[in-house]
Amino acid sequence: MEGNRRRRRPNAIFMAFGTKGDVLPIAAIATALASDQQHYNVVLITHLAHKYLEAHLVAKGASIVPISTPPVLSMEDAHRTSGLEDFSFSRCKEAIKQHHREECLSAFENIFGEDSSIEGDFVAINFFALEGWHLAELFRVRCVVVAPYVVPYSMPSSFECRFKSTFPVLYRCLQEAHPGKVCWNDVLHWMWPLFMEDWGSWRSNFLKLSSCPLMDPVTGLPLLHDWPASPLVLYGFSKEVVECPDYWPQSTRICGFWFPPMEWELPYKKCGDFSFTSLENLCIKVGSWMVPTALCNFLKGTPNNFSAPIFIGLNSIGRMGFMKNPQAFLELLKAVLEASDYRAILLSADYEPLNDAIMNMLGSDNNGCDRLSEDGVLLFYDRLFCFSGTIPYSWLFSRCSVSIHHGGSGSTAAALRAGIPQITCPFMLDQFYWAERMSWLGVAPEPLCRDQLLPNNEGEITILQASKLVLNAIEVALSTKVKTCASQIARRISFEDGIGEALRILKEEKICIPRPED
Repeated sequence: MEGNRRRRRPNAIFMAFGTKGDVLPIAAIATALASDQQHYNVVLITHLAHKYLEAHLVAKGASIVPISTPPVLSMEDAHRTSGLEDFSFSRCKEAIKQHHREECLSAFENIFGEDSSIEGDFVAINFFALEGWHLAELFRVRCVVVAPYVVPYSMPSSFECRFKSTFPVLYRCLQEAHPGKVCWNDVLHWMWPLFMEDWGSWRSNFLKLSSCPLMDPVTGLPLLHDWPASPLVLYGFSKEVVECPDYWPQSTRICGFWFPPMEWELPYKKCGDFSFTSLENLCIKVGSWMVPTALCNFLKGTPNNFSAPIFIGLNSIGRMGFMKNPQAFLELLKAVLEASDYRAILLSADYEPLNDAIMNMLGSDNNGCDRLSEDGVLLFYDRLFCFSGTIPYSWLFSRCSVSIHHGGSGSTAAALRAGIPQITCPFMLDQFYWAERMSWLGVAPEPLCRDQLLPNNEGEITILQASKLVLNAIEVALSTKVKTCASQIARRISFEDGIGEALRILKEEKICIPRPED
C-alpha cells in the first residue's frame, strides 16, 4: 500500500460551475498549475457546456470531467434535463440537483479510484461548486476556494440566531477557535451555505457524513480532535478594484484578475439565419483567430462616423428568463441611436428569441432596417451591428467606446482591462455588487434598472422614457472624468499577474507540494 501511495500522482481537482465568467478563470489556474507542477494530476470538473476547453486543458497536461447539468437553468432546460415535463419548475430543479450531485460524487470516485488520499491532494472550488467542500471532507483532502468574485448571495438574516440555537456547542467552538483555525468569522464570510439544511440530507444519506460539517456523525459533537485550519480563499480580482477589509478572515487573499487566454473565448459563431456564404472569404486573421470582415468594417466606422461603437451584451440573461420582450429591447436601441450619433454592436449570445426579433425587424417595413450582411444583421441604417455566438472581449472591448453589460464578473473584468467606461444593468447575484462597485470606482454611472434597459412593452412613452435614461448614462460614461478613471485603473491592473500570484500562494501555503526527491 505504501508503495502504491508513493507512485500515485497527487490530485489537484478544480471544480467550477456556472457560466463562462465563473468557470474560465478557474480553468486558467488549473492549466497554469498543470504546466508549473507537472507531477500533479490536474482535473477540471465543470458543465458539459464547457467541454470545448478540453483541448486547451489537454495541451497543458490537464483533463476535464464534464457534468451533464447546464450552466444556466431556464424552465425549458429544467423540463428537458430532468425529463419531468409535466412537473413544476421547482420539482424539476430538485431532480436536476440530485442528479448533479450524483455525477459529482461519481467524478471523485473515478479520480481517486481505490486509492486513499495522499499528501498534496487538494480540491479547489468556486462558490457555485460547494459540493466540492463536502466531497473533500468525504475523501479527506484539503479544500480551498478560488473565486473570481465575492460571495454572490446574502446570508439569511436569521442564520446566526438559528445556528446558535441548533448547534450551541459548535457555535461556541467556532467563536473560541484558535488563530489559524476555522472560526465563526469564516462562517460569516462565506461558509454559512455549507451549514444549510439543503446539504444535510445529502451528507447523511448519500455521503454517510454528519448532517452538519465539523461534527462527528456518531457522537453529534464537534470534531475538536481534528479541527481544520481556516480555509484558504483566493479571489481573482485586483486590489485596485476591491480592497481586502480587516474583517475578512486572514486566510483570504486577493490575487489580481485571472484572465484566460484569448483563444479560450470561443471564436466568432454565426447564427445560421444570419449567413448565406462561407466564412473562408469573409474573415481577417488576427493571430490564430479569424475575425469576420463585416465586423472589422463596422468597427472602422463609416465615412460620416468614425467613432468607436458601443458594445451591448447581456450574455445568459435572456436564457435566464429576464428578457421578456426582445422586440421592445430592439425598439429601445433604435430610439437611442436615432436620438444620437452613436453606433452599437449587439451580442445576442445565441438567444433564439432575440435572434428571431432581429430577423423580424429586418423583414418589416418602415423601420429603418438596412440589410443582411455576410456575418450578421445591420439594423437602423447601418447603426446597429447584431451578431450571434461569442467573440473575445479582450479583442473587441479595446475597439469600443463603452461596454453596456449585466455586471457579470467576466464582463466587468474585461472592460476594466480594456480601460473603457461601463454601463451596468444587474439582474442577479454578484452582478449587483459589481455594478455598484464600478459606479463607486468612477468607471461607470449609476447602474440602470432592468426595466430601463429591458422594457416589458413597446409603448411609445415607455420606450421614450427608457431611451432618455440610457442616453444619459452613455453621456456620463463618455465624459472625460469617467474615461480618464477607466484608463488609469486599466494601467494599474496591467502590471498584475493574478494567475501567477494564485500559484505562488498555493505553493507558499503548502496546498500544492513540490515533486518529491527521487
